[in-house]
Amino acid sequence: MAPHHPRSTPARLTAPATAKLPRLYLLLLGIIYIFAGLFFREPWKTDDIVGLATMLTALNGPDQAAWLPQIGSFAHAQDGPLAMWVGAAFISVFTPIFTLFTQTLDAQIIASRLPNLLWFGLMVGAVWYATYLLGRRPEPQPLRLPFGGEPTERDYGRMIADASLLLILATAGIMWRMHETSEVPVIIAVQAVAFYSIVRMLDRPLSGAITLGLAIGAALLARGWIGALPIYLAIATAFLPTAALRARLKWVGLSVLIGTLLCLAWWIPAQSLNPYWAQYWWLWNIESFTFPSWREVFSIFRDLPWFLWPTWPFALMALWQWRSWLRAPHVWLPLMFALWPFITMLFLADSFEPEYSLMAVPFAVMAAFALPTLRRGMVNSLDWFAVMCFSLTIATVWLGWVALQAGWPEQISDNIARQTEGYDAYVSWPAVTIALAGTVAWLVLVRWRVLHRPAALWRGTVLSAGGIVTTWLLLVTLWMPALDYVRSYRDVSNSLSQAIETHQRDNECVQAIDLGVGQRAAFYVFNGLDPTSNRNCALAIIQTSPQALDAGMHPLGNMNVTLLWEGKRRPERRELFQLVRIHAQ
Repeated sequence: MAPHHPRSTPARLTAPATAKLPRLYLLLLGIIYIFAGLFFREPWKTDDIVGLATMLTALNGPDQAAWLPQIGSFAHAQDGPLAMWVGAAFISVFTPIFTLFTQTLDAQIIASRLPNLLWFGLMVGAVWYATYLLGRRPEPQPLRLPFGGEPTERDYGRMIADASLLLILATAGIMWRMHETSEVPVIIAVQAVAFYSIVRMLDRPLSGAITLGLAIGAALLARGWIGALPIYLAIATAFLPTAALRARLKWVGLSVLIGTLLCLAWWIPAQSLNPYWAQYWWLWNIESFTFPSWREVFSIFRDLPWFLWPTWPFALMALWQWRSWLRAPHVWLPLMFALWPFITMLFLADSFEPEYSLMAVPFAVMAAFALPTLRRGMVNSLDWFAVMCFSLTIATVWLGWVALQAGWPEQISDNIARQTEGYDAYVSWPAVTIALAGTVAWLVLVRWRVLHRPAALWRGTVLSAGGIVTTWLLLVTLWMPALDYVRSYRDVSNSLSQAIETHQRDNECVQAIDLGVGQRAAFYVFNGLDPTSNRNCALAIIQTSPQALDAGMHPLGNMNVTLLWEGKRRPERRELFQLVRIHAQ
């Protein structure tokens, strides 16, 4: 590491630039962020409803379902059990309370989302404190001014920490994911805790090692090897470059021991309950790793910049500005936690948003350290870019809603109608009131920036975080009924369940043919349907598409079948479900 010298640091700012951000603003922003869109909605397609299905199966299914995630009798090897355990516990405790106000299923859905408050709290707490501890260190301190006036280490660290928290809230890709009952919020929180633990080990090695051990074990339990491996590699390489970090390497043994014991406490009972399913979980995780393909690489480079917006440009800028300090903890640690998830996803057969999410926390931390290196003109330009970008986004959400309700502008209305076929639009005045309040709050924030011209360096991150949270608030208030209509399987599941009750004979089993994981989960959650893989069943639930049927490609080919029921979600154009009776040849 290059020696710390006040003339060599790229950070240049005065004490007014580190003015304290009001804690009330951070609190309100965090509350709106996580509560908006978390409750009073249907389980969303795929990951959201799959997570809920595993929780309900853990409570109502066989003993092995409490150790190995299942959707009914169907093994779900993609995830670890941690999200399922916590969600099932919350459902068990809080459902009796919520049933006083709503139906049992809706009470279970509400209870299943309470753990998201825990995962969100762990994420933001770990990100803030880790960045604060790094920001107080001597390496990232700003240039000392000839006549004084530079910020104190405490004020500087707090400013950087506030900026990192605002940037993680502003990260577009995780906004939706943090509100799902899936493994994604869990693995983000676990990674954030692992990052904080390593930073903590620099000054308190024992407490840091203990929390790191808990994070190591939780990583595997949250997302299997797909989620755990990049975190493990980041931890392994975090202690390499500097004497300060290498001196703490001996404590990692305690962390590994704690993490290993946690994993064995799950793995041993899981194997004894069902060795086949435990082996299936292991093989699925291992076989998910493969050599990269050009298609996968292209997809990653196409989608990742949108997922990590707006942090990635600032993170790359921070790496460039602090390039002479690469081995300093405030650069090296977030770099390792960002680099290994990126390298790992290149060797996955199917990497997507759950894998992208592991880059959100380290990119937010790196991006925060770019702020004190920026020139004032660039900071002002970024402020105005945030104002214009999110003002346009907010106006677009309102315009789309007006088109949905009033049919004007006609072209926009027609485009929306194609996506929401069959939906009867209506106005929820409480939702509109909340949306109007959020819009007014955004206008007040813009007015504050225009009139007061604050010197604080966090002003741009305040605008970005406030803009994206306002946009999210408008989406989940104005558009939630339409989103529920488009993404929920409740109606088609109810119709299918009634058809089975009508046509199923005594002791007759039902098999599933080409049924997707998300669709299977939806049918289980809403109506307890649990089709088997037994090919001798006379009744079959088939998932196909209108395009396939038009092309003469039926999943059962030329077999003698009778169509008993057919249905789909009206806006869906590529899914079609059938209930058929298969006749003996």
